[in-house]
Amino acid sequence: MQYKKIYPWVVVGLLWFVALLNYLDRQMLSTMKPSMMVDIAELETAANFGRLMAVFLWIYALMSPVSGIIADRLSRKWVIVGSLFVWSGVTLLMGFAKTFDQLYFLRGLMGVSEAFYFPAGLSLIADYHQGKNRSLAVGIHLTGIYIGQALGGFGATISVNYSWQTTFHAFGLIGLIYSVVLILLLKEKKGYILDPDRSRTIWKGFSEAYKALGVLLKNLSFWVILFYFSVPRLAGWATKNWLPTLFSENLHINMAKAGPMSTITIAMSGLIGVMAGAVLSDKWIKYNLRGPIYTGAIGLILTIPSVMLFGFGTSFLTIWLGTLIFGFGFGMFDVTAMPILCQFVSPRYRASGYGFMNMGSVSTGALITTILGKSADEGNLSRDMALLAVFVVAALVLQLSMLHPKTANKILD
Repeated sequence: MQYKKIYPWVVVGLLWFVALLNYLDRQMLSTMKPSMMVDIAELETAANFGRLMAVFLWIYALMSPVSGIIADRLSRKWVIVGSLFVWSGVTLLMGFAKTFDQLYFLRGLMGVSEAFYFPAGLSLIADYHQGKNRSLAVGIHLTGIYIGQALGGFGATISVNYSWQTTFHAFGLIGLIYSVVLILLLKEKKGYILDPDRSRTIWKGFSEAYKALGVLLKNLSFWVILFYFSVPRLAGWATKNWLPTLFSENLHINMAKAGPMSTITIAMSGLIGVMAGAVLSDKWIKYNLRGPIYTGAIGLILTIPSVMLFGFGTSFLTIWLGTLIFGFGFGMFDVTAMPILCQFVSPRYRASGYGFMNMGSVSTGALITTILGKSADEGNLSRDMALLAVFVVAALVLQLSMLHPKTANKILD
C-alpha cells in the first residue's frame, strides 16, 4: 500500500529529469551561436540561425499529433524511452556536424524524436495523479523544463571553455545512459489499455484511433483550449529563443554572459510561477471548477506588461524585471494546461489532445522564430517582441468567456 502511494511520485521524479534533458538539449543551441559560427559560417546571419531554430519547431509541431495518437494506443513507457534515446543520440551526433546542412538535418530529426515525449509523459502523470494533487504533480514535472532551460544557458559558457562539440557530446551521452535507467524503473499505469483484445493489428489500432479523433475534434471546448494554449506561445517561444540575443544586444554584453543571465532569470522565475500556479490551482478547484482556468488567466495577465518591459527596455533593470515577471506569469499559465484538458477530455484521448495542443503551440513558435530572425537582422527585434502582447490578450478573453467545466476530471466522452 505504501509503495502504491509513493510510486506515482517516483514517476514524476523519473520524468522530471527527462523533461530537463528535453529542454536542455534543445535550448543550449540558442546560446552557442558565437562559438558555432566560427566553424560554420552560415550561422553568422540571424536569418539562418532562425531557420535552424525553426526547422525543429515545424517538425516538432507536425509530429506532435502523431505522437499523441501513438501514445494513446501503445505503451507510454516505451514511447518515452524511445523518444529520449533517439533525441539524445541526435544531440551526440550534432557534435560531429561540419556543415550547416548537417546541423539542419539533425535539428529536424531532433524535432521528430522530442515530439514523442510530452504527450506520453504528461498523460502518464495525469493518470497516476487523478486526485487533488494533479496540478502539483504536473507542476513539479514542469520545473524540470525550467531547470533544463536555465542549464541550457550554460551551453555558451561550456562551449567557450571547451568546445561546442564537447557540449553536444556530453549531454547526448547523459541522455543515452538515462534511457537505460527508465527501462529499469518506469512502469506503465495498470488499466491504461482499455481494450483487452490482443489479437488486433497495429494498423487496425491506428484506424480506430483515427476515428476516435472525431470525438476530440467535435469538442468545442477542446478547440478553445487549443487556441488558448497555442497563441500565447508566440510570446513564450520568442522569449525562449531570442531572449539571450535581446540581452546581448540591448545590454551590450557578450553571449557567454547574456546566455546564462537571460535563461537563468526566466527559468527560475518560471519555476516559482509553476509551483505557485500548481498550488493555487489545486486549492482553487476545491471551491470552484474554474480554478485552473482562473489561475492560468492570472499568469497570462502578468505576461502582458512584461513583454513591453523587455521589448522596449534599454536598461538592465527594466529588461531584467520584465523577464522576471514574464517567467513567473508564463509558469502559472503553463502548469494549468493539462489540468484544464483533463476537465474536458477523457483519459483515453488526453495524449492525442496534448499532441494537438503541442502542434498548435510549436507551430506558432516556428512562425514567430522565423519572423523574429528577420526582425533581428533589420534591428526591430525589441519592438516586434513587445507587440506579441496583443495575441496574449486575445487568448485571455476567449478562454475566460468560453471555458465552463462541469467536472474536475472528465472520465468518459
